[in-house]
Amino acid sequence: MSTDTAAKPVALITGASRGIGRAIAENLGRDHHILVGGTNAERVQAVVEALPSAEAFIADLGDAEAMKQAWEQTGLTRLDVLVHSAGLAWMRDVAEAPLSEWRQMFEINVFAVAELTRLTLPALRAARGEVITINSGSGYRSRGGSALYSGTKFALRAFTDALRDEERGTVRVTSIHPGQVDTDMQVALQESYGNANYDGGRYIAPESVADTVRLAIEMPAASMVEELAIRPVNP
Repeated sequence: MSTDTAAKPVALITGASRGIGRAIAENLGRDHHILVGGTNAERVQAVVEALPSAEAFIADLGDAEAMKQAWEQTGLTRLDVLVHSAGLAWMRDVAEAPLSEWRQMFEINVFAVAELTRLTLPALRAARGEVITINSGSGYRSRGGSALYSGTKFALRAFTDALRDEERGTVRVTSIHPGQVDTDMQVALQESYGNANYDGGRYIAPESVADTVRLAIEMPAASMVEELAIRPVNP
């Protein structure tokens, strides 16, 4: 990083090449140096080039060794913000869900979050930084067809609750729970429900979720947003 860049707080954002993650990168990119997390190098580079101060963080979150190498290559000893935005989502009845799908979704939505947090905690502690997880309304309740997704989001909430308790006074931990957000993922989910008349205006804009991330980060040092739910007005 250049001298000017080094003076900025640093934020690592997973899933930052599109959707909620990209909106967060664009929002924080106004005054942070952004590590743009993703697996598609072309999409990641497009975001990097659109931000005032950014670099790529290319890693398959399902590959613990690749994630470790990507973090070590940054050479960072301080990290101000870690945002876990990457995630998988699809609907499947329990009777139709093979074990491989359970493993795949938990690998990205829970295990990768835990491992990347573990890797970066020394740097987060050094900066007295913040961990933010993009959870879901499904982290509070589960319905038919959502056992896989809600299961990962319940587990993610348990993870953040424990981490918050363990790091209280050193690293702030915030769990953000959006309802339906207008993203490619939402389009795919609605198609799986048979909704052929998708109207993104009914749902939360990704930029609104990004605003909640900034709210958490900009709280005074003595305060912490522990959980924040954001819902569409007319779901």
